[in-house]
Order: sequence, then structure tokens, then C-alpha cells
Amino acid sequence: MPGKTKAGFSKNGGASQFTTLKIRLYPSPEQAELFEKTFGCCRYIWNRMLADQQRFYLETGTHFIPTPAKYKNGSPFLREVDNQALIQEHNKLQQAFRAFFKAPESFGHPRFKRKKDGRNSFTACNHAFASGPTIYTTRNSIRMTKAGIVRAKFHRRPQAWWTLKRVTVEKTRTGKYYASILYEYTAMELKPVFPTAKTTVGLKYSISHFYVSDDGSAVDPPHWLKQSQDQLGRIQQKLNRMRPASKNYQEAVQKFRLLHEHIANQRRDFIHKESRRIANAWDAVCVRADDLTELNRKLIQTNLYGSGFGAFRKCLCYKLERQGKPLISVDRYYPSTRTCSACGAVRDAVQHKERFWHCPKCGAVQDRDTNAAKNIKAQGLAQYFKNRQSA
Repeated sequence: MPGKTKAGFSKNGGASQFTTLKIRLYPSPEQAELFEKTFGCCRYIWNRMLADQQRFYLETGTHFIPTPAKYKNGSPFLREVDNQALIQEHNKLQQAFRAFFKAPESFGHPRFKRKKDGRNSFTACNHAFASGPTIYTTRNSIRMTKAGIVRAKFHRRPQAWWTLKRVTVEKTRTGKYYASILYEYTAMELKPVFPTAKTTVGLKYSISHFYVSDDGSAVDPPHWLKQSQDQLGRIQQKLNRMRPASKNYQEAVQKFRLLHEHIANQRRDFIHKESRRIANAWDAVCVRADDLTELNRKLIQTNLYGSGFGAFRKCLCYKLERQGKPLISVDRYYPSTRTCSACGAVRDAVQHKERFWHCPKCGAVQDRDTNAAKNIKAQGLAQYFKNRQSA
């Protein structure tokens, strides 16, 4: 799965970008056992470093995080796993404290990790030596330190000029192993695409649909996603009638987790394919910067988080950015629904259940979502050309 673009500069002076490929791993029993040991060691070293940091701060009033090398003599089992995974835990803890010190109101104090939280992952960096890199991929496998050659399934291949930077191995609650491989490459210089009214589309988030465009077309999530969600509700009803900790209960929980994972994959697949289709078809996309958290608080009977529209905007943003196309965000308080796209008159209020309304000034009959998408497109283009003139 491609990751979000990050800008930077490579050693040769060109702009560098990062992308992530997610692959499925099929480790042998010995390799799976090593992964489990690595998960436990990473959790252990995190908790030990955090505990020592808190104790050191209480005694001296100074922030200090010891390195993983301090604990290897007292805990020899740490030598059985990849040392890079332990070093990355130290770096992650330092980054967590930097974020906390910089903005404590946004980032909480680092907490201890528990095994029952179910977050099993570790990260290892790639190092190039004269004998070869420590991590590399083959046709149907990936080579990692300690684990050796691990069989894998690739849905996409990296380009020859990409440089492998690090790999993150994670285990899902359903017992599957995945690896997220981070690559760095020098990006080609893109020519900016200047949109026009004909090559720009306005999108309005819709509760009854997924989104509605300015031409009146509506896109809905695939019907099989709704079928999976209905099936999930039936499994939940069965779980409520079972005795916890029984064998049937554990089997039902596993089915519940597998179906949850299947629904997440279905939603992710729909979001990536739909965002790719729009990014390839249009030169610019205008959306309103709606705060889904605030909308979800107002609309109690609707689960806006389950729609995935926030992830859709993020995917659309980086896909357009990689083609030199803009994603224009209109202010979330812009009255796109109450403004008539024909004459520009603004109504006092529009009821939530009011799907069609008559303009009191020109008498035009407006569809709620289509009218809002037209206004978002017009406002976005005006905002874009205004910023270009001021620049």
C-alpha cells in the first residue's frame, strides 16, 4: 500500500520522497517464534527504559533515557533478537518525549505497553555493508537480520532506483504477519498543473452516499461492504449470548476479528481505488475541510468515522500531489448548503432532512448535496486563483 509522500532532499541535491509497500509475510514456525520473541523484547525494553526514566527524573529532576545496551547483561534474552529492533524502540521513546515536551496538550505522556493491548510490531533499519545490505527483497521473500529469508507475497514491486530504508513487522489480532517496507527515491521534477473550471471537480461529503460531485453524480460504498457489516452485527449478537472464555466463544471471537479485518480491507480498497480514479481524471479537486469529529458529535445517530471519508481525503491529497495537482480545501464554515448556486443568495438555515429547497430569491429548486458541491467548486477555484495572484 503506498504511503504518504514526505518531502526532503537527497544527497545529490534533488527532492527525495518516501513511499511504503505493505506485504504479507508467511514465516516458518521458527521465524514466527523469533518474531514473537522480538515483540516481547521490544515491549520489555520500552517499559524498562520508561521506568528508569521516571525514576531518574524523580531523583534528579533531569530527563534521561538509558540505551538498550545497559540491559543486555542483566537480561541475556535480549541478545537473541535483532539489535536494530531494540535501538528503534529507544528512538521511538525519545520521539514520544519530544512530542510530549513540545505540545503536552496534544500529546500525552508516554505510557507503559501491555501484552493484552495487542499491538505487536518492531522496526529494523537497513544498513549497507561491503558484503551487502542487511535487509533486501527477492522475488517472493524478504531477507531480515536473525530471521533470514522470510516468504512473502508482493502486490506491487519497488522500482530499481528505490532505496530500502527500513522495515516494520507487525502481527494482527487475527494472527497474520505483515511487513511495511519504507523506500526512499529521488522524485522527478513535476510541472504544476493549473486547473480550469472544466477540469476541476467539487466533492461534497454526504451521509446518504459517500460523496456527491458538482455534476450531480453520487458515489456509494460497495454493496458487499454493507453485507459484511450486517454479518458483523449478527456475530455480535451471538457473542452476547455465549458464555465468555468458552471454546465456542473463542471461536466466535476469532471469526469476529477476521470479519473486522475483512471490512477494514474492503473499505481501504474502495478508498484507494476511488481516490486514484479521481486523481487521474481531474486536474484539481475541491472539498470542504469538514471536521468529522464535530459532525459526528452533532449527528448522534450516524457513525461518520465508519465511512472513511477522512482517510479518503488524505489519500486523495497525496495522490494529487504526486501528479502536481492541487487539492483545494474550502473553509469548513463556508455556507455551501445554504447558498444558492444559481444566484448566490444565502438562506438563514436548511433543515438536515430537507433534501430539496426553493431559492427565495430566484425560485430555483436546489438539490442539497449537488448545490453544495457546486458552491464548493466555485469557492475553491476563486480561492485558488486569488492565492496565485497574491503570490
